[in-house]
Amino acid sequence: MPELPHAFGEPPLTARLRVDPEDFQVEEILGYDADGTGEHALLWVEKRGTNTDWVARELAKFAGVPPVAVGFAGLKDRHAVTRQTFSVQLAGKPDPDWSAFPHAEVKVLAATRHSRKLKRGALRGNRFVLVLREVRGDRAAAEQVLTQIAARGVPNYYGEQRFGREGGNVEQARAMFGGRRVDRDKRSFLLSAARSHIFNSVLATRVERGVWDTPLDGEIWSLVGSRSWFGPEPFTEALAGRLARADIHPSGPLWGQGEPPSQGEAGALEREIGAANSELAAGLAAARMEQERRPLRLLPKDLRWHWLGEDALELSFELPAGAYATVVVRELASSP
Repeated sequence: MPELPHAFGEPPLTARLRVDPEDFQVEEILGYDADGTGEHALLWVEKRGTNTDWVARELAKFAGVPPVAVGFAGLKDRHAVTRQTFSVQLAGKPDPDWSAFPHAEVKVLAATRHSRKLKRGALRGNRFVLVLREVRGDRAAAEQVLTQIAARGVPNYYGEQRFGREGGNVEQARAMFGGRRVDRDKRSFLLSAARSHIFNSVLATRVERGVWDTPLDGEIWSLVGSRSWFGPEPFTEALAGRLARADIHPSGPLWGQGEPPSQGEAGALEREIGAANSELAAGLAAARMEQERRPLRLLPKDLRWHWLGEDALELSFELPAGAYATVVVRELASSP
């Protein structure tokens, strides 16, 4: 992440994030309510300093069901305080006493019944409250960057979590494509890292050229709130209006079989980046991944900030599913 270009110049601040888990708070937004009946317990859970997979396994153990009976919509940060929903299929069994869940760092805040298991990715987004500490730098410049972020958004990079320790997942993906055998579960992580690397490379080039939030000839457009996309087509006043209203975003490739659907200048750039990462692109095609798209622009919703003192700054905002809070913070502050 440090080498990826910034949209608004070098960050005006240095700061530390996650000094304490409470400095990184995440609340999941499913976008729908429990239907009140069914064999699944829908649990609203708060966890501190633990990862989602571990909580899922412990819930299964406590309820006396196999791990496959537990569902969740998304993985949440470990070094944080997070609130998210889990489903537990009880199949005719009564609810256990969730208040007796035997881990102090995990609390079941609410439980109701639902007819379906939660599926991965079935969420609208996440709300974040972050506190930056040991803040140093130009506060007036920081206010200007925050105003820019609120108005224009930030480049929608994949965060460093996607790439594993010291970014090693991309090199492991190259080795896998070269013939190294890996476990099935790990394979999906490496495929995602390969796609994410190509996407970030395309986006980084567009940030360097100042066209990450404006269209190129041959652009493919992502529809906000869905995985749908359309284009290319001439850039009209109607499209300009939709772009200004944040109904659509320019998009970049999630690489797969065949050629990206973009054409013109946008298509040429994407094919150039694909050729520069030919091992990854060929491996993704051989794995029968489909060509998909991801927005290049990320607009934090309801971005707010206030200073907690001379050296602490609180940020709050909402992001759609699949977006990273750290890519918002990196435009404002770097690590000391």
